[in-house]
Amino acid sequence: MPFVGVRDIEMYYEVHGTGARVLSINGTGGDLRDNPLRGSGLLERSFQVLMYDQRGLGQTSKPDAEYTMADYADDAAALMDALGWDRSHVVGASFGGMVAQHLALRHPSRVDRLVLACTSPGGAGGSSFDLLALEDLPPAERMRRALPIMDERCDTTTDPPTLAPGLEWLLERAGRPPANADDPAAAMGAHRQLVARQGHDAWDRLGEIASPTLCIGGRYDRQAPVDNMERLASRIPGARLVLCDGGHLFMIQDRSAWPTIVEFLSGGAPVSLR
Repeated sequence: MPFVGVRDIEMYYEVHGTGARVLSINGTGGDLRDNPLRGSGLLERSFQVLMYDQRGLGQTSKPDAEYTMADYADDAAALMDALGWDRSHVVGASFGGMVAQHLALRHPSRVDRLVLACTSPGGAGGSSFDLLALEDLPPAERMRRALPIMDERCDTTTDPPTLAPGLEWLLERAGRPPANADDPAAAMGAHRQLVARQGHDAWDRLGEIASPTLCIGGRYDRQAPVDNMERLASRIPGARLVLCDGGHLFMIQDRSAWPTIVEFLSGGAPVSLR
């Protein structure tokens, strides 16, 4: 399995596909082992994609110390250094979109085109829903509370729960143990990520981002609401905003989402769904 020393941690990473380079930064609690599309998605079929488990998550080290948004951004840049990537496109989803903002601000020369998906600018621009509020709930109650936040069309007062289109698989998957179930440091690492997430605020500096930027989200998302996405796009010079037919998981719910992202990263070239 590919591990590399990155700053103060050992980081797990994977590289898939060929072509122009793309750094993919995943969201809250992201563990590559729980990503059923890794290595086979449209992004990986179109580019050379570097994906990884962030500090405190998955198979990457979980130091029991404070994590900051600057740490996550500097980790990403250091991973690129370790693999000899001087620059790349960057796609960040949810928490990964927050990290991508800090990466573009702290290491602007490393970022070509930038995709900020279902995320928020923080500060006066608005923050995503604080997931620490759900952290201590039993799994079933956490899912019941989370579903209408992920997509406002979900209704968990019905029996069975009413799920938004494209989310039918969530309840079945929720019954499976996570890939890190046997890792005694998993809960600590996940908690430290949530605390760092609370400190995300790039609002005052977003005007410094010079990379061509696509802000893309779901119109039914209550975790990273449309208002936040609109403010994010308005703050970044020349940014394009696209709203898709879905909630926080719009990239699964709307078949046009990944082709839109790939077309943007390709500089406007048409995209085949093959």
